[in-house]
Amino acid sequence: MPALDHLSKPEFPRSAAYEARWLVDLDMGPHPLWLLEDLAADLDLRPGMRVLDLGSGLGATSVFLAREYGVRVVAADLWVDPTESGEVFRKAGVDDLVLPMRVDAHSLPFGRQSFDVIVSIDAWEYFGTGDHYPPYVAGFLRPGGQLGIATPALTSEVRELGEIPEHIDRVVGPETAAWHTAGWLRSQWEFGRAFQKVTARTQADGCANWLLWERAVMELHGRMTSATQQMLEADGGAFVTFALVTGRVA
Repeated sequence: MPALDHLSKPEFPRSAAYEARWLVDLDMGPHPLWLLEDLAADLDLRPGMRVLDLGSGLGATSVFLAREYGVRVVAADLWVDPTESGEVFRKAGVDDLVLPMRVDAHSLPFGRQSFDVIVSIDAWEYFGTGDHYPPYVAGFLRPGGQLGIATPALTSEVRELGEIPEHIDRVVGPETAAWHTAGWLRSQWEFGRAFQKVTARTQADGCANWLLWERAVMELHGRMTSATQQMLEADGGAFVTFALVTGRVA
């Protein structure tokens, strides 16, 4: 059965309303809305809140936040032209709620306590795993504000394994060192003392979800397979998953 026939998953009802072709045209990795919808269950998102979408890519997650939760979004990404993502927001009818910006995650151009919520979907691994970073980004949250991330993760720490599993190393390489377990991320955030409460879990069927999406992307592109698909098929959930982590400031 074609992969596209399996893209409406009952555990992600909001995401099912978004066309696969639209998402594929904005594709930069695993299914961003499945990750965001899952993460949002651990967040307090209410209409009118100001949300920073950190590492927003081509904008699918920012559209979802604005449409589904009625929040005002700053879509911040270093590598995507704000004109390009701004056109996505205009076509989606959310340009009144979403402001695109080119932003370096290590030098955020915002005032302290600017946001009610900060989210990062499939981007944290590129800039957020240093011990200094969770306390740094927490400073941009208002009292009681939340940080929530969904990031590729492993079931065991690479340093405990002693090496990167070969099928992952072929695709991700040394960057796998920035893929941690959910437990490691929770400990890091707790030791940083910036957050009053930290939750961390892995996404159920995270590897299988990513594989399902990668097969659909290949199908819509008219391709048979990809290196990422082969990695996920070889893994079968043994090592690859997603960590969903939240923290609330005092």
